[in-house]
Amino acid sequence: MIYKTRDGSEIRGNEGQDRFLAALYGTRAGRAAVRFLVRPAVSKIGGAFLNSAFSRLLIKPFVEKNQIDLSLYEPEQYPSYNAFFTRKIRSGLRPFDTRPSHLVSPCDAKLTVCPVSEGGRLLVKETAYTVISLLRDEKLARRYYGGQALIFRLTVDDYHHYFYPADGRKSRNRTIPGVLHTVNPAAGDVYPIYKENFRQYCLIKTSAFGTILMMEVGALMVGKIKNHHPEARAVSRGEEKGYFEFGGSTVILLLQPGAARLDADLLNNSLEGAETIVKAGERIGQQSNIDEEKETDAFHRRHDG
Repeated sequence: MIYKTRDGSEIRGNEGQDRFLAALYGTRAGRAAVRFLVRPAVSKIGGAFLNSAFSRLLIKPFVEKNQIDLSLYEPEQYPSYNAFFTRKIRSGLRPFDTRPSHLVSPCDAKLTVCPVSEGGRLLVKETAYTVISLLRDEKLARRYYGGQALIFRLTVDDYHHYFYPADGRKSRNRTIPGVLHTVNPAAGDVYPIYKENFRQYCLIKTSAFGTILMMEVGALMVGKIKNHHPEARAVSRGEEKGYFEFGGSTVILLLQPGAARLDADLLNNSLEGAETIVKAGERIGQQSNIDEEKETDAFHRRHDG
């Protein structure tokens, strides 16, 4: 799998993991194993182990394999693997762009931008979805027809805390029950993961970007979503919204038509089928105007072919 950095450099992803997941989801025997692994009972057992002292044995090999620099994180003696996985980054290492006209990334992730058609359809890594199937709310879904979906895919080596991308007032959280497939694109070739996986979302009413829908999607094995604020309340750009326990996971932002002009490199990389590596707090777009809406329309046309 190919990722691109913001300066245009290419980085290869974890090819061993990609091959394993392709085999798991791409073969009959693998899919039989998947049906077992996504059961809630299996996730509970996995979670119990990862919260136990025995799981600490997994930390050192994981750090070495993924070349994680622990000096970037708050010093701690981790009592379990999950405590390590949810570690907090040192203060000041994820500064947020504070300009009100800039839209920022809510997390460290690999980002894909997908236009939402006027009929509410979107294509994520060759897998077709509708906003209605994603939200299970037709009236709400229609507010995002003709807009954009930003898919922030977190892999196991990413920082798994996520933040509000703008100032505003959030709604209460809505939970949609589901299973826990991996969010690796290999699974998307077989299952419509973003309409099958467990997920939560809220609406954030902002002055700069309309009403942003922010959704968290759980993933294979555990993948628990830990949101701090279930209630309606005022929120601030850069305020921590929550975190994921073990498992690759996804944050999705839905933008209404004309809400923002996303940065050109993100749009071009997405058209080429490459995910862009982004960090929490960095600019990914800005407030839109009439001329910039024309550029967004052009992106929709190019994406639709």
